[in-house]
Amino acid sequence: MMNRSVFMLRTSYPALNAGRLGLTGSQSVRGMSTFAAQRGFTRSSRGFVQTVGVLVVGAAGVAALSGRGAPVYADTSLDYGKIKEAIEKILDDDDNMGPTLVRLAWHASGTYDVESKTGGSDGATMRFKTEAGHGANAGLGIARDKLEEVKKQFPQISYGDLWTLAGAYSIEYMGGPSIAWRPGRVDKDESFTTPDGRLPDADKGSIPATIQHLRDIFYRQGFNDQEIVALAGAHALGRCYSTRSG
Repeated sequence: MMNRSVFMLRTSYPALNAGRLGLTGSQSVRGMSTFAAQRGFTRSSRGFVQTVGVLVVGAAGVAALSGRGAPVYADTSLDYGKIKEAIEKILDDDDNMGPTLVRLAWHASGTYDVESKTGGSDGATMRFKTEAGHGANAGLGIARDKLEEVKKQFPQISYGDLWTLAGAYSIEYMGGPSIAWRPGRVDKDESFTTPDGRLPDADKGSIPATIQHLRDIFYRQGFNDQEIVALAGAHALGRCYSTRSG
């Protein structure tokens, strides 16, 4: 059973096994095909984003969800459809924000340790200077600041829920599949901040060393080699900025 702090929920490809994992519906704001047509995606570009989305979702599940039977502490008074609409406005205003929100959701979640049950999106400890300053999180202040606009409108939502919902919905917004998402993350204080080094580096000096490094990082989160490849494919989204990725 995966802890609810995990953002990338393991599942069988090609479909999310919602029944086995006790997932909620995706609460989609609009259909993928309708969105793609309205925003002028060509068949080839739409297919590319869908392929990337299916890789990430199908092999590892882009969803920050709990396993079956895990408690949920969500504020049921929140209208998550309205929150998605607020996120959508941010995406409408900035064509480059979608990939950045996906990256924020992933980096907030990729610190999870399956053995110690520490880290992950449950806690949202990137709010604090220590974790925000980790090298792998360079540039993510842009995304966090943008989502503050949504947080002000819906103060009851936790940062952990907001960041992961924004990442999941961004995949759909960019023409990918609709992502099943479940609320319930609880923000924690700075004492829960994870140490630097829990997210993967791009290069460890040699191919064998880099492969082993990736395995060490992702095995710690509970993933296998196939899921590592699928998750790494998400880097095909967006642009590369030297100030953010070196």
